[in-house]
Amino acid sequence: MGFTEVLNPKTIATHLKVNSKAEALEALAALFAAAEVITDKGAFIKDVYEREELGATGIGNYIAIPHGKSESVITPGVAIAVLDHEIQWESLDGTGAKVIILFAVGADHKAADEHLRLLTMFSKRLGDDAVVSGLIEADTVDDVLRAFTDETPAVLETPEEEAELNLDELSIM
Repeated sequence: MGFTEVLNPKTIATHLKVNSKAEALEALAALFAAAEVITDKGAFIKDVYEREELGATGIGNYIAIPHGKSESVITPGVAIAVLDHEIQWESLDGTGAKVIILFAVGADHKAADEHLRLLTMFSKRLGDDAVVSGLIEADTVDDVLRAFTDETPAVLETPEEEAELNLDELSIM
């Protein structure tokens, strides 16, 4: 699985005008509902908040990756919001969020594997400062897509790296 299979222009918003985490999650869940990624927006948001209670999903550098497992997910997906301004979000470095990447994954074992793959794939890409800058400065959906799909040698994973990932040894909260 690659970014071109996961990213859907229908679930990406730039210049999203929200003032809180709740508004951001509501807007992203609405994108999922409109794209038929989830069946029940309320149940999905509830499941995301249950995960939020376990610890910060702000990874630093103004990026937040909220996620959770939900039975309301029809198909795995990713929704991305680029905000015009920082909103409060619990994070590892004390910054808020300007870019929010929300994962929709099911609640079964297969979905847990998919969840881990998504987290790994995005985490590797978000370790590149150029990708983060590209996201924060994204003006259009195409800019967001380009930030993830343009090849950056420093963060491209090799087949050997993916083969080293043992999903049985990892757990997802």
